[in-house]
Amino acid sequence: QVQLVESGGGLVQTGGSLRLSCAASGRTFSSYVMGWFRQAPGKEREFVAAISWSGGRTYYADSVKGRFTISRDNAKNTGYLQMNSLKPEDTAVYYCAAVEQHVYSISYYNRADVYAYWGQGTQVTVSS
Repeated sequence: QVQLVESGGGLVQTGGSLRLSCAASGRTFSSYVMGWFRQAPGKEREFVAAISWSGGRTYYADSVKGRFTISRDNAKNTGYLQMNSLKPEDTAVYYCAAVEQHVYSISYYNRADVYAYWGQGTQVTVSS
């Protein structure tokens, strides 16, 4: 079992930045792919970014490419999502997720149904 706890959400103006954290506990986090998803009111949960167990490979949704950066520190059992140049359409509840990596291609992990563990979510609101 892996427990995930997100933090770092909040209210920010358009163009601002936030850094989300995902603290993991339980089994060895370093063998797990970590992903970030988001869900806006009335919309389905959508993929944001994923990072391989080593941190060497990343994959982003087109909507956040060039603005968001996913990273991880396995020594601290923590993953991060740095969000820059935020837009009102980035407003959502952000979730981190984890699953033991079995497929080499990081793009495989853009689907919510491949993840085994989820955090409770953190609200990000971008005002215009």
